[in-house]
Amino acid sequence: MEYKISEIVAQTDVPKSTILYYIREGLLPEAKKFKSNVHRYSEEHVELIKYIKYMKQELGSSNEQIKTALQHKNQSLSSSFSMLAPLMQTLSAIPAGAKHYNKEQFIEHYDFDIKLLEQLLDDGVLVPLTDDDFTEKEASIVRLIEDIKETGVDYTLIKNYVHHAKSLAQIEYEMQTQLCSIRSDENFSTLWKIMFETLFNAKEYLFSRYTYKVLFKALKDEISKNHHQN
Repeated sequence: MEYKISEIVAQTDVPKSTILYYIREGLLPEAKKFKSNVHRYSEEHVELIKYIKYMKQELGSSNEQIKTALQHKNQSLSSSFSMLAPLMQTLSAIPAGAKHYNKEQFIEHYDFDIKLLEQLLDDGVLVPLTDDDFTEKEASIVRLIEDIKETGVDYTLIKNYVHHAKSLAQIEYEMQTQLCSIRSDENFSTLWKIMFETLFNAKEYLFSRYTYKVLFKALKDEISKNHHQN
């Protein structure tokens, strides 16, 4: 189906000037030109505009990041690292400008026990992005474990947390594979939205809500128990 630019604007809620800017920047393909002043746009334009809008609003992606990703949009979702780049940066949870250390520098800077650090690496509790790349994010986890060990909380609970995190990551990969298998130019932006919303919205929602329900039940049980005792 072909659209006038006014129809594209109505469907995407993106101004005409912005759409033309995206075309100039190479984020969108050129429209079909029937005459000098007659241009027609396709379903692909609609999907790509929705994708660009989502990436900018939800992930804060730059034009260059989006352009690089879109240059690889016909590759599989699971094999194209360029396509996944904006997602991977967000998942890393490392802010721009963070200071990076190798393992030796990390231990010296934060004065951590090397045996504890090695244990956390072996147990998968500490997960640096590469074997020799540590930041304040890793330091915060080490400090958390120090507090847990100091207070006598069962460390096995943390190892169970790691086990479930790995299982969840595998489920998320399987979802990505399914999305890849049904991708087309017509559903492109919707499939990427499903992936991002699952990772950054549904995950937080489900985990927080079930934690809430468990703690709320515990609170109700405690209140009920105290009531009966009195």
